[in-house]
Amino acid sequence: MNEAHNTTPQEAALIAALGRRSVVLVGMMGAGKSSIGRRLAQRLAIPFVDADAKIEEAHAGVTIPEIFATYGEPYFRSGEARVIARLLDSGPQVLATGGGAFMNADTRSGIRQKGVSVWLKADFEVLMRRVKRRSTADRPMLQGDPAQRIAHLMAERYPVYAEADVTVMSRDVAHETIVNEIIAALAEPLGMAPAPASLAT
Repeated sequence: MNEAHNTTPQEAALIAALGRRSVVLVGMMGAGKSSIGRRLAQRLAIPFVDADAKIEEAHAGVTIPEIFATYGEPYFRSGEARVIARLLDSGPQVLATGGGAFMNADTRSGIRQKGVSVWLKADFEVLMRRVKRRSTADRPMLQGDPAQRIAHLMAERYPVYAEADVTVMSRDVAHETIVNEIIAALAEPLGMAPAPASLAT
């Protein structure tokens, strides 16, 4: 938590409306869930939790690429669903999920019951630019031709991500801009008065 940030009336109202629920960020690898999530949590003065980091903790520090390589994707997805279900019981928090987590129907149901979901939607070019900055060895879902894999995953996942409560475009602007847009967008699913027009996306 960051005590240095003085919450605005809008942020305070959002935190009150959230109650014990989590703000759950979903979207593709490279969409900015961790970097945006940390800043959002700071603004709301609630914890930030990265589901992938918790999965690695649960496996005594074994990395996600190593879990994929050793046990396969079905094993990983099963463990991921259990970890997220457990994390959803410990809100309020900002929870960043792995790219494939929201594809699990039980996970989506749990998020609907105990959280508010935000899809950080990014265009193909934005994702490609960002994933090129990291080795594909760190991203088991991008083995082979990353461009082909991203296009395939977008086609498969975007219709499901669209079930999220709100959608905010992730793009190359200041992180604070996107955080402001998320805070404004959350007003509706949380049953709050709409944000002033100047803050709305």
